[in-house]
Amino acid sequence: MYKLITANRNYSSWSLRPWVLMRTLGIAFADEQVTFAGLDNYSAFRSFAPNGMVPVLVDGERTVWDSLGIMLYLADRHDGVWPADEAAKVWAQCVACEMHSGFSALRNDCTMNVGVRVRRNPDSDALKRDMHRIAEIFEEGLGRFGGPFLAGPGFTAADAFFAPVAFRVRTYEIPLGPLGRDWVQRLLELPAMREWEEAALADSYREMGHEIELGRAGTITQDFRAVPA
Repeated sequence: MYKLITANRNYSSWSLRPWVLMRTLGIAFADEQVTFAGLDNYSAFRSFAPNGMVPVLVDGERTVWDSLGIMLYLADRHDGVWPADEAAKVWAQCVACEMHSGFSALRNDCTMNVGVRVRRNPDSDALKRDMHRIAEIFEEGLGRFGGPFLAGPGFTAADAFFAPVAFRVRTYEIPLGPLGRDWVQRLLELPAMREWEEAALADSYREMGHEIELGRAGTITQDFRAVPA
């Protein structure tokens, strides 16, 4: 059986991607969680990850790292990671790669924190561009391939790559078109996403580097997380 190593549910957007994909597609794995000690965990995580980061997939003697690397590895071994339709597959792979390599303003200005709601600080031009592009991707995919998921009828790696955005949209009230709003609600209601969220809300741990990033993003208006011990 695979082992998937991930980090704290409130913060770890990269971990969420393969985790929610494997849960939703029914790919069995042993779930191992490590704890962030700060924003840079390179030294500690190097014991199991060549790049000193999460997520990491362990398959017997083989270690697979980076969320995109894990998706590609799984796609060679399991049906459903990418859409069966060729046009939808090409589109899904392009937008997954775009999310993997881009949207730095969204990542920096709207850091993932599942358990809170935040009134955003004034948006930078870069963040406005990222939000516009996110909305565009959602409307294009859902309109072109008919939904209910981004690249057609089934949940694929495209949805998994944008799953952290679903949490961010709710946390920061990021504007979307009607199709995008429906997709976000659909994602948040997935059993795997609910499982991830429940674990996030039950976690009383606060990593101060991530909390400082959250403070820079805006003003917390609601906090649903367990009270720190």
